[in-house]
This record gives sequence, C-alpha cells and structure tokens, in this order.
Amino acid sequence: MGFRDRGIEIKTREQIDLMRVAGRLVGETLELLRDAVRPGVTTLELDALAESNIRDHGGIPSFKGYSHPPFPATICASVNDEVVHGIPGPRTLVEGDVISIDCGAIVEGWHGDAAITVPVGEVRDDVTELLRVTEESLWRGMAAARLGGRVTDISHAVETYVRGQGRYGILEDYTGHGIGTEMHMPPNVPNVGRRGRGPTLVEGLALAVEPMVTLGTKHTDLLEDEWTVATVDGSFAAHFEHTFTLTDRGAWVLTAVDGGEARLAELGVPFGGR
Repeated sequence: MGFRDRGIEIKTREQIDLMRVAGRLVGETLELLRDAVRPGVTTLELDALAESNIRDHGGIPSFKGYSHPPFPATICASVNDEVVHGIPGPRTLVEGDVISIDCGAIVEGWHGDAAITVPVGEVRDDVTELLRVTEESLWRGMAAARLGGRVTDISHAVETYVRGQGRYGILEDYTGHGIGTEMHMPPNVPNVGRRGRGPTLVEGLALAVEPMVTLGTKHTDLLEDEWTVATVDGSFAAHFEHTFTLTDRGAWVLTAVDGGEARLAELGVPFGGR
C-alpha cells in the first residue's frame, strides 16, 4: 500500500520551508506564554496573548472553531489532572499548579502544532520530574526517527524512556499525528508500541509527536464540555509536543525556535534544518 492510498501527505522541500514558518510562529508563541505563566494569571489571559501574537505575525489560530463542537479558543489550556484539550476561561492559576499549553497556527495554508507543560511557581518534586520525563521522552522519540525507519520506532523510544524512569501512566487513546495542509492527518503516532511497524519514514513526511504522561493511571474521562480530557484518578499530567520532519541531513524540529539543533546535538542526532 503506497502513501497516497494511506492518505499520507508528502511535502516538497519548498512546502516544508512553509511549514517551518508556521512552526516557528507556534514555538515563539509558546515561549511567550511560558514567560507569562505565573500565579494570578487566568487561562483566558494566556489565550488572548496567544491569539494576538499569532495574528500579529500573519498567522491564523489552528484550534479556534476546529471540529465539533467547535473549539472556542486559540490554545488548549489543561491544568493539573487535565491532560489535553482544556478550554481557556476565568480559571486563575495558583502556586503549585502545572498548565499544559497546546498551540497551533496556520500560515499560508500550512500548520504547526506544539505543546509545553509549565510549572506555576514552585511545584512538588515528583511533578517537576514528571515534566522532565515527558519532555525528554519527546526528544528521545524524535531522535529515534531515521529515513527508512518506521513510525513506531518513535513510539517505542517514547515508551522505553518513560518506562525506564518510574511508574508513570502513558496515554494510549490519544496519539501524535501527521500534519501539513491539515492539523490532523494520517498517520497516527502512538506513544507506546514495538519498533518497526507503521508507515516508512521518508523525506517530506511531517509528524507531530506528543507524549502525554501522568503520575498515575493512563485512563481518562472526557468532561462535560466535550473537550477536556482528565485523568480518572486525579493525578497530575504532562503533555509536550513538537512538529518535526526528516531531511537527507537529519532531523528538523519545525516548531522549535532553533529548529531543535542544540537539543538534537546533545542526543547525537544530525541536524537537518536550514
């Protein structure tokens, strides 16, 4: 079965360059939001800041109006036991919270999608470690990708790293995804699995990798707003995401401000950006 049959979108180098513009805008927006997170700020204020920055730089928020029911905001703002898809509102952040911020932008028809989880002031040591493990698993997953490899090489690397760090829950019902002219496209990128399965990793394939990890169970509930996903046991969760691609030179993290060059070098992975 070929890529066209699977609905997988393969981009030209010029199209990947356009995705980089959208991706960098997402990365810069998330860094702006990271600096704005503090006790006393509301999730709605963070959302307004994100929308203003995206639109001021020629982008369109990917999430606003997405799907059914239409998502009502620019960012997903998920606090504490909320894993993903939290709706911004009047909730005020307090010391000890963590907030996962998922952000997407469209520039000239191309999407970027990334997420960070940010501590609010001082947080518990186990929560700090949860954030470290989750973010590191994202980078380990991308570092495992090679041209000619398979999508689940990424999945296996994410899972192996997290399992090796302690007793954490890894969400299986929600996955990463292909991305390009649409925000969510084939193929899915699970956060668990055996290596060597799924579509082949080729030039022009862009993927959003997004580990979602909890201090307790992997099981979640969908809340009454029909969007917010929360852990069933109330345990804290973390969510990190990047959009990346592979070139003939190496990996290129389209939503990292530096393209991922510094972090990839630490992992011994060639940088494929320009």
